[in-house]
Amino acid sequence: MTGLGYDLVEIERSAGGLLRVTIDLPWVQPAADAPEPVVDQFVTVEDCEKVTRQLQFALEVDGVEYKRLEVSSPGIDRPLRHEQDFVRFEGAVIDLTLKAPIGAAAVGQVNATRKKFRGTLERAESGGWQIVWSDEPAAKPGQKISKKRVPAPLQALGFALDELRDARLAPIVDFKGRGAKAGQVPD
Repeated sequence: MTGLGYDLVEIERSAGGLLRVTIDLPWVQPAADAPEPVVDQFVTVEDCEKVTRQLQFALEVDGVEYKRLEVSSPGIDRPLRHEQDFVRFEGAVIDLTLKAPIGAAAVGQVNATRKKFRGTLERAESGGWQIVWSDEPAAKPGQKISKKRVPAPLQALGFALDELRDARLAPIVDFKGRGAKAGQVPD
């Protein structure tokens, strides 16, 4: 994939001879002195077609058995597997599943048997990673929230990549359209 300019995210073999390949565009870490942030680019249908053609040829040459080939982008719930993925998506909301419950390390109101978390990915002071979340339920549309209500405290859990069973971007979609850009007054 790297020869074509794409990163391989995942390869999966499924029942019925399906070979599923997930690709992404390589991420370039912005320079510290960059005036503007790097805009994320996305995998297009044309990118998937290009990789499919190359893979069909390569798989035929190597004699790999498959009945159907599917090449796609990682989607809105992109898996995070490598350190570079965590660096790239620092500050994003993620879903995280640990291999083992947090156990005795549970601090505060976190259940010791809990393994799944949704929160913001942040760099920990120790140099590792942490997830920060609040267990406060989301407000329902039209619900009035009292100004006197004390918000639930933020909680944080540090983790190492080898402690994870799965980490993915949280599939959060806003169907209300694009918001106003900074400094722009909505119509």
